[in-house]
Order: sequence, then C-alpha cells, then structure tokens
Amino acid sequence: MTKSSSAVTDAEFLQLADPYRRELLAHCYRMLGSVHDAEDLVQETYLRAWRAYDQFEGRSSLRTWLHSIATRACLTALEANSRRPLPTGLGAPSSDPADTLVERGDVPWLEPLPDTMMDPATVVVDRESLRLALIAALQHLPPRQRAVFILRDVLAWKAAEVADLLDTSPAAVNSMLQRAHAQIDAAAPDRDAIVEPTDNAVRELLDRYVAAFEAKDIKAIVDLFAADAIWEMPPFAQWFQGAEAIGRLVELQCPAQGPGDMRLIETSANTQPAFGLYMRDHDGGYSAFNLPVLTIGAAGDVTHVACFFDLSLFDRFGLPRRLPAS
Repeated sequence: MTKSSSAVTDAEFLQLADPYRRELLAHCYRMLGSVHDAEDLVQETYLRAWRAYDQFEGRSSLRTWLHSIATRACLTALEANSRRPLPTGLGAPSSDPADTLVERGDVPWLEPLPDTMMDPATVVVDRESLRLALIAALQHLPPRQRAVFILRDVLAWKAAEVADLLDTSPAAVNSMLQRAHAQIDAAAPDRDAIVEPTDNAVRELLDRYVAAFEAKDIKAIVDLFAADAIWEMPPFAQWFQGAEAIGRLVELQCPAQGPGDMRLIETSANTQPAFGLYMRDHDGGYSAFNLPVLTIGAAGDVTHVACFFDLSLFDRFGLPRRLPAS
C-alpha cells in the first residue's frame, strides 16, 4: 500500500482498524452467506478504508465507518449474486430417500462459518444472529432489506444512520425493516427454539450422535431426531423430512458399509455443534466426506442437520483432509 507522508502509516492504520476484523467478517458473512466471500470482502473493506482514511473525519466511530464501507462492498457484491440458499430454500418439496441424488454445482450454496473465525465476544453476545437458520432466512431478503435488518437489529444502528448509508429516508428504512421481519419469520418460524450445546443433556445427545453414526446403527440414528426433523446436504438439491426418512437415507445412500467406516471429529459452526465426518478409504485410513452442522431443539433432539460437502471447508475449520487408520 502507498499513502502520502502526511497520512498514518500502514502499521498505525492496522493498529487502529485490525481489532474490528473478526466482527467485520461476521458482518460480511451475515450479508453474503459465504465464509469465502466474506473473507474477500473484509480484505476489500480494509483496502478501501486505507485508501480513504485521510477523508475520515471522525463524525462516527471508526467501527461504524468500517461497517459502512463493508456494507457498501457487500451490496455491490450482491448485485452479481444476491442469494445463497440451502436445498430447503429452492422451493421443492421433501424427497424420497430412495431417489437418486441430484448434485447442483450451478447453485452458489450457503456456507457455514467456523466459530474459531469469530471473536469469542461476538459468539457469546450475538449467538442468535449467527445461527444457520437466520443466515438461511436472510437469503430470502433483497440485499438492501438484508442490510437494514442486520444494521438495525444486529448492530443496533439508528434508522437515521442506516438511511444515511443507504441514501434513503428513516421512514423507508423502518418500512424495509418491517418487511424483513415478516419475511424472516415466515422463512424460519422456529429459529428461536434452540438449546445451547453446553447443556448436559445436549452433551449426551452429541455423544450418542457420534456413536450412532460411527456404528451406522440406523435405529439409534432415528432415535436422535425429532419426528419432523429436516436433513439437507448441499450441493445435492434434495432435502428430507422426518426421523424415519433420515434413517432410511443414511441406510440407502451413505457409502459406509457398517461399523467403523465413519469417524466424526467435533467442531462448531454458527455457534452450533458440528462435526467433520470422515469415510474409510480402501487403505484403512479416513478421508474427509462432509461437514454436518446440527440444530438441537427444545425437546433435546436433533431438529435439523445441514451436511456440507464442500471439502475446502475442512481447511477453514482447521480439520485435516485425512485421518490415519488408527
């Protein structure tokens, strides 16, 4: 980077701005639904901020100014691709587990966000705003409505501040926020019915989840799920509903032949429990297969699983691509 000698140095700028990097990542992720794109937009935000820093007059906080730049960058990015759905968001009904799985490589799918990439304070304070259900619901909103919802409800900006950023009126901002609430409530009506994974009963449930899948015990797998639980696995377009259907899907479509063919390593995504799931190879080792993110309901059962087959996510989560046979 280059800048005039009268401006702050690279080191001074980064010292001032770098503490906001992780919360800007969370902000861009909420806007875009992609951890890959969010990282790129955070880099772009810092580049834009550096180039314009001599114009920053301090009328708002540096944090607010950086979020403004990030929001504008995200809105520009969303002009080319405004939506990253999960399979349930494509509008098709649930599928039969015996159906041939259809991969949709043309769809830019929603991605999970590793908790390790977020500020621990953000994870604690803003848990609900990072849940996979909300991020998926945000994909149903037009980009400007999405920005209004995040700026007003997550970052607690005033309507006048949002109006100034979006070059509109406070009344228009409030109207967009009202419409956003209605659409999100329709897209994710049960998103608040979530139990924290620190609860002892949930800890036991996660242990049972690992044991059931590593044994490929279909009855035990069925017992993990709520009666109306949903299972989806981008990039495959189908989704499946019901504990029995999920058990049948694993029985029919999972390549594991029996006990010992799967291994799970626990992690966390979107403030929810998640696993790196590995499948046994011909040489006895295990290769990365998918990354399931779990939602646990108020009754202490699994209500939703999104299995992500993008293996590059294993790198983002700090998970190895292969495990030894031992």
